[in-house]
Amino acid sequence: MKKWLLLISMGALIASLTACGSGEAGNADKAATKEGKTVLTLSLRESNPFYQTLEKKFEEKHPDIDLQIQAYKSMGEQWGPGEFEKYQTTTNTAMLSGKGVDILQVDNLPLKEYVSKGFLLNMNDLLEQDQTLDKDDLQMKIVDGLKLNDGVYTIPLGYSLRVLVGNGDMLDKANVAFDDKTWDWKEFEKVSKEVILKAKESGADEMYALASYPPEYLFQEMLFENYAAFVEPSAKKASFDSPEFVDLLQQAMKMNEEKIITSDEAKPGNQLFSSTPIVSPLQFIEGPYTLFDHPKIMLLPRAGETTGQKGARVFTSSVFAIHAKSPAQEEAWKFISFLLSEEAQLLQEREGFSMLKSVNEKLIDDLQEEVGSGDYKLPNGQPAKVSDEQFNVFKQIVHSVDQYVDLDSKVISIAGEESMAYFSGQKTAEEVAKLIQNRVTTYLNE
Repeated sequence: MKKWLLLISMGALIASLTACGSGEAGNADKAATKEGKTVLTLSLRESNPFYQTLEKKFEEKHPDIDLQIQAYKSMGEQWGPGEFEKYQTTTNTAMLSGKGVDILQVDNLPLKEYVSKGFLLNMNDLLEQDQTLDKDDLQMKIVDGLKLNDGVYTIPLGYSLRVLVGNGDMLDKANVAFDDKTWDWKEFEKVSKEVILKAKESGADEMYALASYPPEYLFQEMLFENYAAFVEPSAKKASFDSPEFVDLLQQAMKMNEEKIITSDEAKPGNQLFSSTPIVSPLQFIEGPYTLFDHPKIMLLPRAGETTGQKGARVFTSSVFAIHAKSPAQEEAWKFISFLLSEEAQLLQEREGFSMLKSVNEKLIDDLQEEVGSGDYKLPNGQPAKVSDEQFNVFKQIVHSVDQYVDLDSKVISIAGEESMAYFSGQKTAEEVAKLIQNRVTTYLNE
């Protein structure tokens, strides 16, 4: 059984945060200096060439600052058993001591606990007052989605998307009308049934909407895509015992029983859709056009009725925060602001989509020009046949990002553990929903 995505074991780390933090930001100590420059420390989980280039560019722009990178691991260095937990504990200890670095990468660290203890600086006012940043160009929906207690405590370097890639040839041939900007999972089921039926009428021996997809995986996808409909973290409320959630469980099982999805691997050409991560503009082509000759890029469905249009699901990458007790907060913000500048966002070594809309537009335009000239080749060496219309779809999806949701790994873990009793036939969907509701409610109120 594959492990659930996004599950992070942080129990011991969170427990260790019971020690008191000061809860106040301030420059308690004088910033360190070296050869007349202010020393600014940056803690990374793992270094790579991007940060080496970033350090050079940042210091060129700010010659009065000495940026010192402290990476727990070098690029390519393997993580042994228990090392990631050791990294978390080491970082946590530094935060508790009040002597942590000025800026730290906080991916997979217990942010809510850090914020509640006053370990991180609220950057909301700094962001609002910064005249060097164009807020209209910045992906503010993602920044706002990361807020905790209405404060901006973290800033991502970039983000990735998850989309649904469809077999364009089969969808066009079936001529089934649907709008992926507003559809839900019931319409997904209906569309899949119609296309599969027409494919079989044309002689296909087998056809599935999703292959290598047991019902628990589909349920996981559904929950990720609709997490905000069932969890209200600020109110410490959940609604997993609702009819909508029970319906989600039953629908995943039903699609498996009716062979719309299968846990088996399908033959080439016998799969209608693929849930696919898109981690950069280039992967709009490399991933989908490897799967299908004429892929159709779509948004994943949501549960129940949807009001208006929606955007793609977003995952942030390389998220940064400023230590609330940093004596170099002014310099630290200059670094965060530089991360969001066009100069930094255009660095070739940077991974993911840019936090600047204009940079994403430029990267897609450059890719379109390369494809149009025939210079771009797929990994198999063949030229990519991508229409101008498809490039417009790419831009629309990137510009529509509106669905960053902070998925609590503990809630996801509870739902995954308890749901298996339903998918294995041991309990009813209603019984499992109540178990999930009780456990999540208890957790949210701890």
